[in-house]
Amino acid sequence: MFSSYLYQGGAMSKQSDNRMDGPDIVVIGAGIIGITAAIELLSRGARVTVMDRTGVAAGASQGNAGAFAFSDASPLASPGIIRKAPKWLFDPLGPLSIPLPYAVRIAPWMYRFWRASRADQVARGTEALTALMRVSRDHLENFMERTGTRHMLHHHGNLQLYEDKAAFKAVLPLWQRRAEHGVDYTALESVDAIKEAQAGIHPRFSRAILTPAWLGISDPKDYTMALGRYFEGAGGRIEISGVKALEVAGDRVSLLRDDGMRREADHIVVAAGAWSHYLARTLGDHIPLETERGYNTTLPIGAFDLKRQLSFEEHGFIVSPLTTGIRVGGAVELGGLKLPPNYSRADAMLRKAKMFLPKLKIANGRQWMGFRPSLPDSVPVIGPATQSSRVTYAFGHGHLGLTQSAGTAKLVAQHVMGETPEVDLFPYRAQRF
Repeated sequence: MFSSYLYQGGAMSKQSDNRMDGPDIVVIGAGIIGITAAIELLSRGARVTVMDRTGVAAGASQGNAGAFAFSDASPLASPGIIRKAPKWLFDPLGPLSIPLPYAVRIAPWMYRFWRASRADQVARGTEALTALMRVSRDHLENFMERTGTRHMLHHHGNLQLYEDKAAFKAVLPLWQRRAEHGVDYTALESVDAIKEAQAGIHPRFSRAILTPAWLGISDPKDYTMALGRYFEGAGGRIEISGVKALEVAGDRVSLLRDDGMRREADHIVVAAGAWSHYLARTLGDHIPLETERGYNTTLPIGAFDLKRQLSFEEHGFIVSPLTTGIRVGGAVELGGLKLPPNYSRADAMLRKAKMFLPKLKIANGRQWMGFRPSLPDSVPVIGPATQSSRVTYAFGHGHLGLTQSAGTAKLVAQHVMGETPEVDLFPYRAQRF
């Protein structure tokens, strides 16, 4: 840990621009979590280098749905999901699926996922996610003001749509619990009410949940790239280099690059997304991280007059308005890092989107697949490695990395720099597994 450096009024002081005496910190990973954490550390007087094998926003941060889903504070594992899972899992186009070649390998993770669906575990997970969402929401706009990205934020809200009345009624108690934690929502129970919120939706959807506080970003790749430029302009360094191992020697830590060279540092932050658990394993931490392979298609600007993000809950996909087009994507495929993409999943979501939004123009779309780092209880790992407090983990955010980025970055910076984190990091500890 290090003593806190000058950090005044949410911006770097002039004195903190001279970082020759600040701690030397390496952040591994140039996605939204790594870049945001690096900026927070830099603002506290640290000398920060971000290392990534392929560069800024080269992974999941470039192709996500572009939403700050602060109301989405429930773990993926839940009694409801477990009841539906047997029907979904081996449907290659279903909302939650596992490719058959990967089924045996993922069995231990699925067992943990099943255990995480117990009511007491879900309650603990919801509490941890709600706390992280609160910090992220409260810190986001200040962070964006400081980094010159505030203009990229959009207050368009989200509409969760339901065909089945029973499914709609089943989620109302969940929303009531979220409301107790300050989440604002409105239940819409007619086709006309839905039409008022968003025209052009098929009348088969007669129930919906409107969450007006749901925020969007103009384009997630553009946002992360803008943060990378801000980081470099403020004195940070980005190095294109892979890392294959971490080492601890006395009061120093080091990393072994792909080219065999070692790099020492005062502190290392692991924010390498779906690859993070491989680095944690070199320090003896065996963290059950799996890969949610997310698919989407981005349609050209003007493909639909979309006012807000739409979530088709029973079908596991969303439709998002971006400044670069209309993005149709989602679902969860637990298939690891090595299997080839199954773009028929993206095609299936696009066909459904056309069915549910009859005026949607689906020609000339760009397909994409990315790797989301997923833990069985949906709670990210934030905090020190077991072997050394000079290594901090910040990964496992699943499909909520953008949403939780500002809060995670603040907690990481507070922890690394010896401040008291705004939220107790115990629920996010690596040692819980």
